[in-house]
Amino acid sequence: MSSEPPRRAPSTPATAPAEPARTPRVCVLAVTPQLTVEIEPSGPTESTPEVHVHPGGQGLWLARMAYSLGAEVVVCGPFGGETGSVAAHLARAENLELRPTTTAGNGAYVHDRTDGVRREIALMPPRPLDRHELDDLYGTVLVSALEADVCIVTGAEPAVGVPASFFGRLVRDLHASDKLTVADLSGRQAAAAASAPGAVLKISHEELVDGGFSADDSLDALRAAGRALLDGGPRAVVVSRAEKPSLLLTADTAHLVTTPRITTVDHRGAGDSMTAGIAVGLGRGLALPDAVRLGAAAGALNVTRRGLGTGRRDQIERFARRVSVRELT
Repeated sequence: MSSEPPRRAPSTPATAPAEPARTPRVCVLAVTPQLTVEIEPSGPTESTPEVHVHPGGQGLWLARMAYSLGAEVVVCGPFGGETGSVAAHLARAENLELRPTTTAGNGAYVHDRTDGVRREIALMPPRPLDRHELDDLYGTVLVSALEADVCIVTGAEPAVGVPASFFGRLVRDLHASDKLTVADLSGRQAAAAASAPGAVLKISHEELVDGGFSADDSLDALRAAGRALLDGGPRAVVVSRAEKPSLLLTADTAHLVTTPRITTVDHRGAGDSMTAGIAVGLGRGLALPDAVRLGAAAGALNVTRRGLGTGRRDQIERFARRVSVRELT
């Protein structure tokens, strides 16, 4: 097992690329949208509870960050029941365009952080999708993605009943129409997407290990695992590594992506924000390393905030100038 390589000066310029005039349109597949209720401390002494209600789930968190970065965002996902109706209303209030399909009901959770530690008060799982609902979701996201500049494919909880083949088929069909696709998946869903050509697959180091792709979380092992996934056909594999530099792999190159050290307030949502930044960057026409630089900045700044998938575009783009992308030999 090799030790972490020493830090060096970035091999690519640590400057923000010129901003293109065109605003990218991003399509997001949100298979498990949910309603989230967070109870946070507030007031002068942080002893008064403050209740926040938001649309949640991986797809909606990603969509929120993509919108913050200036993209037009359309979200395709199942919405139904009381929780789905409220989540859809809140998503539209956050300027997200929805193309909803039907479901018997969305999931929801209530978290309490008034004592400084996140405690789960209640968790309601989503209702599983039947065959007709699944077919409707596939058609909706496929057509919507063909009208967009880039599509973000997010995963599904097992309880929803979406087979892994759903994701591989979608990635393959989008590639056949020359559509940019960024997939943020794990386990069998990641393997299915990696078996299809063309996507940028973003996956965390924990998911590589837990999914059996990597023997351990050392840089060499993760690099080998990413290379193995590339054999299936992805355009690139991006491995997020928590506080350590991320790894960007293509068929010909490997890069370490390093952000300045910052203090974490809430680590949740960093990976989703990174994926959104990568997709928006690609939708703007940035080269892959620059798109990953933007994604790394979005993910890093998100951990300084209490809201998942939140951030300011101007701060993220300025912070991206301080993210180094160094080629590995």
